Amino acid sequence: MKWMIRICQVLLVIMVPFVVLMTSVRILLTPLTVDIEYKLPNVPADSYGFTLSERTAFAKLAVRYLTNSQGISFLVDQTFPNGDPLYNERELSHMQDVKNLVLKTIIGWYISGALVVLAGFFSWQIKKQKDYWIALRDGGWATLIIIFAILVGVTINFDWLFTAFHHIFFTGDTWLFLYSDTLIRLFPMEFWMNLFIALGFFAILFSGILIWVGNRVSKRKSG
Repeated sequence: MKWMIRICQVLLVIMVPFVVLMTSVRILLTPLTVDIEYKLPNVPADSYGFTLSERTAFAKLAVRYLTNSQGISFLVDQTFPNGDPLYNERELSHMQDVKNLVLKTIIGWYISGALVVLAGFFSWQIKKQKDYWIALRDGGWATLIIIFAILVGVTINFDWLFTAFHHIFFTGDTWLFLYSDTLIRLFPMEFWMNLFIALGFFAILFSGILIWVGNRVSKRKSG
């Protein structure tokens, strides 16, 4: 029984960073993020002609596409005021790839979150809540280490971090675009830099809560 509990603890420590990071991503993957981002001083205006209202509307539709049940036609049907397609074939292909990645990670988030909850119920059944909360606490610390590494990357060389991220999750150079392409106009590099920082903020917040609660509960169970 002891080795089984230890294995479960290790698995929890591994799952917690994923659950925390995906919870943070899901919070940010909303149209509200677009409103906030475009109000930040470091996000430049579009130099190719989008007004703020046009840019906001198109960006929100792009974000909605990533989480809705519709196919790529949702973006294909979007056009400039003159009737030209809003996205070229390369952009549409990349957005399809991004949506596939988002949907897979969200499913993984649901499964991991459910397993963490079930582990808590199981630990209560066998009276091993202390071990459970220690695992959550350690998972919180593991998340902080990951977030620290990400934020260091943002500070030192965000271009390298951004490139490495795309090389890991996408094949080839399908994610590279011209500055005049719609995706770059809607989501410039500064937009993504702010997003990574916001991700770090939420992940640190949730990790801190897990560490604090884990310490308190495990000590109480010891007593």
